[in-house]
Amino acid sequence: MSGRARLTLFAVLATLLTSWSLVGLVDSAGWLLQAALLLCVQSAVGAGARRVPVAGALTVASQALVSLLLLAFLFAGKGESTGDGPLAYLVTDFGALFRRGVMDVGEFAIPAPLTDGIRLLLVSGVLLVGLLVDMLAVTVRTAAAAGLPLLALYSVAAGLSGGGESSWFTFLLAGCGYLLLLLAEGRDRLAQWGRVFGAAPSGRVSAASGYGSGAGGGGQAVSPVRTGRRLGAVALGLALVVPAVLPSLGSGLLGTPGDGDGSGSGAGGQIQAVNPLVSLQSSLNAQDNRVVLKYRTDSPQLGEQYLRILALDEFNGVKWEASGRALTDVPARLPNPPGLGEEVRGGAVEVRTSLSSSETYAQRYLPMPYPATGVDIGGKWRFEPVGRTLVGDQLGKDKFQNVQGAQYTVRSLLLRPTAEQLQTAPAPNPAIRDEFTKLPDNLPPVVAETARRVTQGAKDNYARAVKLQDYFAVNGGFRYDTKVSSGTGSQAIARFLADKEGFCIHFAFSMASMSRSLGIPARVAVGFTPGAKQSDGSVNVSMRDAHAWPELYFEGVGWTRFEPTPRSGITVPDYSRPETPQIQPTAPTAAPSQSSAAPAPAPTKSDDCTPALKKLGECGGPALKQDAGSGGGPSLTAVLVWTAVGLAALVLPLLPMLWRSRVRARRLGAHEVLAAWQELGDAAWDVGITPDGARSPRGAADRIVELGRLEPEAARAVLRIAGAVERALYAPPGGQVAYDGLEADVLEARAGLLAGVSRGVRLRALLLPRSAARLRWAAAARSSAVTGRGAAALDKLRTGVRGRLPLRDRG
Repeated sequence: MSGRARLTLFAVLATLLTSWSLVGLVDSAGWLLQAALLLCVQSAVGAGARRVPVAGALTVASQALVSLLLLAFLFAGKGESTGDGPLAYLVTDFGALFRRGVMDVGEFAIPAPLTDGIRLLLVSGVLLVGLLVDMLAVTVRTAAAAGLPLLALYSVAAGLSGGGESSWFTFLLAGCGYLLLLLAEGRDRLAQWGRVFGAAPSGRVSAASGYGSGAGGGGQAVSPVRTGRRLGAVALGLALVVPAVLPSLGSGLLGTPGDGDGSGSGAGGQIQAVNPLVSLQSSLNAQDNRVVLKYRTDSPQLGEQYLRILALDEFNGVKWEASGRALTDVPARLPNPPGLGEEVRGGAVEVRTSLSSSETYAQRYLPMPYPATGVDIGGKWRFEPVGRTLVGDQLGKDKFQNVQGAQYTVRSLLLRPTAEQLQTAPAPNPAIRDEFTKLPDNLPPVVAETARRVTQGAKDNYARAVKLQDYFAVNGGFRYDTKVSSGTGSQAIARFLADKEGFCIHFAFSMASMSRSLGIPARVAVGFTPGAKQSDGSVNVSMRDAHAWPELYFEGVGWTRFEPTPRSGITVPDYSRPETPQIQPTAPTAAPSQSSAAPAPAPTKSDDCTPALKKLGECGGPALKQDAGSGGGPSLTAVLVWTAVGLAALVLPLLPMLWRSRVRARRLGAHEVLAAWQELGDAAWDVGITPDGARSPRGAADRIVELGRLEPEAARAVLRIAGAVERALYAPPGGQVAYDGLEADVLEARAGLLAGVSRGVRLRALLLPRSAARLRWAAAARSSAVTGRGAAALDKLRTGVRGRLPLRDRG
């Protein structure tokens, strides 16, 4: 096996071993086999192009084109094309599938289902990294730099998975792949200098070399390749052992994830800062809008049945997040909500809600109506009293309890405060006021100035809160748009107040910040709106029901929801309208369900169920039949035809160069002086020095040296070739002298000719060589020969026919 072939093989191996770190991100490893097959084809194309050989850029271009065609063939018809034909597929269908994969990555928890979009991202990512590794290690011959794309691939996998029990194994595989690639390149470089020797026997190496045994003869020389293997093994072992020995390094690529997700184990466990808004925007923009929760409730006011996940109560100027707080065991009866007085508590109604979570929804925080008074759920959960949230406890190393597939029942209070109760609320508890009115120093002044301007004339905190809500939801000129960048810092709030467009997190963060600037305790709640009621009385909560809203604190009422987001289907609470205090619910009410003790396992046949939900098993009843040919992609025949067209478009312009390279290899491989002389003449012809058959070999060589402006080394190579030609033509038998450096002199002379011309002439000499005219001459000569033979045969036939005719018929 040649050195480059070995490098190609180890480049593929290194890419695949590093790609193993991505396996844990999805629930199926079948994509890796597809990626391996396509990666082998891509590398084979590169190996064939280098063997021709062609320029490095053309090698990479051919690999990229073949890879794109293979991906188009593999994912044909998986997306939703908006046009007809292969071009429409490549532009719209392929792009739509890629965008769907990006959205799926933001929506699903790890391990995510292997959707077509995610599979496209994984396979194309491995192919891209494999192309870069092959280019750097084999085409450019810098294997050390090939570690950069491999490191990028491993870093992405480690960052998404957060480490894990098998992180050391995936690192070991990736490290071994890279070391094997380096060793293969080192062996190839050493082989170019001659034979690679192993350890020398004792006493056989001279003392002057510094490797021998010396007088005693006890030492041995060690080959550089073996030394490299030992150094690599030691380095890899240290990389695995040192993080385990030094606990401070545990948060690195090999370490376990930090406490950013909350450890939550033990009575003194704490929940650390967690921002659940990472995927909220992608949830609102989800195309398939899959159902994540189903529930039944006996609440008489379904419009108030918000499912709250957690509260973000700390604003550091960069983002809103949940502050670290102590966790406790989940009590049988949850304590009274903070700030709730007896007057409001006496008018509340306790409702019962039975919920079931989808198998694809892996949230660690338990969605519940607020304020919950009791929870019945299996598994290991912890309670955070201030935010009144339940968080999954640690089950093992880097494994936590989550809501995936859970069925649980929540008892909660349906609070009905009146506008008068909110207006007459006393000053908040000083501890609550001090904690929940903190603002960062970098908050732009425009936030507080806008708050004071909007609430001018308000006499109490309730009136100020209503004015802020109406400013965003009614009369401020704000527009709801989920496509706006989801920045959450201080500057993002100022930008939102200026542009007046955004979605729920912008409205909630801005109102909470402005409320705090007015001295009103505020925080931001994250969860789901009530969802869509089904014909059987159950309610479906989908990804697009994800929502964020501000909660403001009023003494005697507690944390109270306000709704500044002008979103379709969302109504502001009745208690936030002082003109018409709440008497009857504004949203359609659900009669108490007689079967609310257990959640419905699936919606009825009348549910509005998308094909994506059917695919996930979220729908009851038989799935609708789908036309297999309605995917929008081209047929198999069209893909094959366009693949052939693409390959032809790539190869046809390269035919002159490929032919010229093949002729050169054949001539130099013959080891004949006259064939080498003809190759030198064609090399000069390619750069514009036309052949002159009237000159002697010496005269032709002088002409090439003069017109080609050759450097001394290249000029001497041309003269040596001319001398060899003279001896071959004119020396007596037995007078020729062997010429061992013939091929090297031809290549040196050709390199000198190319170096002496401009870039444009050099490119033409490589891509459109003038000596390719010999093809036309050969074709013309062959055509003439065929024509001549045909004419001769026809004359012979005519002569034979005339010889058999009677004399009177000849003529």
